[in-house]
Amino acid sequence: MEKIIVNVAWCDKNFGGSLGSNVPGAVVFTAPTFEALQKEAKDSLEFHVEGLVENGEDVPEWLKNGDYEFVYNYQDATTLLKAYSPYVSLAAISRASGINQSLLSHYVNGLKKPREQQRKRIVDGLHKIGSDLQSVMCV
Repeated sequence: MEKIIVNVAWCDKNFGGSLGSNVPGAVVFTAPTFEALQKEAKDSLEFHVEGLVENGEDVPEWLKNGDYEFVYNYQDATTLLKAYSPYVSLAAISRASGINQSLLSHYVNGLKKPREQQRKRIVDGLHKIGSDLQSVMCV
């Protein structure tokens, strides 16, 4: 299965996305939420591929057959935190990452930019939360 990189950025009040270089042509899209952006990525790519096929362009078989998956590449910490804010609170990320909640708020609002070490702590904190949730069992 081919992996298509979706470059995601927070742009003012919307998420913006573009598809990686293994997709012929340029595909860009926007949406107000990350969930909507994920749907828009799928719909935009399908529409783009239909157009390429209709125009007689050379389209890889894996792309025509839908044999791909999306991998999301967040352009910065603001985008990452905004994308997951409906699911995970800043307080939870703060506890998991050890980063002060008010500092996380500054990152979300674009007031400050985290250093590489801080970005790694944010990602590690989200992974820890995800790992903890995966181990939940209800008996």
